[in-house]
Amino acid sequence: MKTIAILFASSAGLATLIASAASAGAVLDEIEKTKVLTVATNSDYPPQAFLNAENELDGFDIEVSREVAKRMGAKANFVTPGWEVMTSGRWANRWQIAVASITPTGKRAEVLDFPAIYYYSPAIFAVHRDSKAKDVGDLNDKVIGVVSASTYESYLKHNLKIDAIGTPSFEYQVTPAAVKSTEADEIDELALGDGIRLDGVLQAQPRIEAAIKKGQPIRLLGKPVFYEPLAIAADKGDAELNAKLVQIISDMRSDGTMKALSEKWYGTDYSTAK
Repeated sequence: MKTIAILFASSAGLATLIASAASAGAVLDEIEKTKVLTVATNSDYPPQAFLNAENELDGFDIEVSREVAKRMGAKANFVTPGWEVMTSGRWANRWQIAVASITPTGKRAEVLDFPAIYYYSPAIFAVHRDSKAKDVGDLNDKVIGVVSASTYESYLKHNLKIDAIGTPSFEYQVTPAAVKSTEADEIDELALGDGIRLDGVLQAQPRIEAAIKKGQPIRLLGKPVFYEPLAIAADKGDAELNAKLVQIISDMRSDGTMKALSEKWYGTDYSTAK
């Protein structure tokens, strides 16, 4: 599959796009006029987006953003407003897009547009290396840590709904005793020891692998439990901006740029669904 670009994740989103066509183009016009694309992203989510040794933003999402800006004839300017702020919509033009590994769920599509999916990330459980767990079933009735307001939290609460064409189906394999959602780093809490604060975490496989590479005393458990599509997000209403983003991501996938960036940061090609 060479091209997967979703203009809207739901029919409701499509209706919003059509209804707002009269005011469409203002955001794209501003980008083209100022030659600056302001991008909301993370600063603590390696290898997607993080501060490197030079205290500069780096990672897969950062390089994708810079390439998108380049193809718009602009320079990327980054802001890091926080996860829940990015996903709540109504940005008031503080930034024009978010490239922050955001999954286009039905709830988020009520307040945001998701013009284009740019990669697919496997979600997988991890436990402390001293854990006796042998498969994901061993995490039933345990305490699992997740990022607050994330798809991982929705998965553990058995109410995850991903509205994106081409997303592989999944089953709920774990029913925890408690889901501990936090704005802090749940991997750091797991690293304190088996069962001290958490019995396991559910996170993106690339992030867990990056933590293991840095020396965190954790290990992967089992296989990915679902694959989540990650999309560029835009505030509601600019059809021309959305169309431009669709074309750019399609071109990046077709010319091999997205594959190359994925392999650089993840060691494998996550640009297509598995």
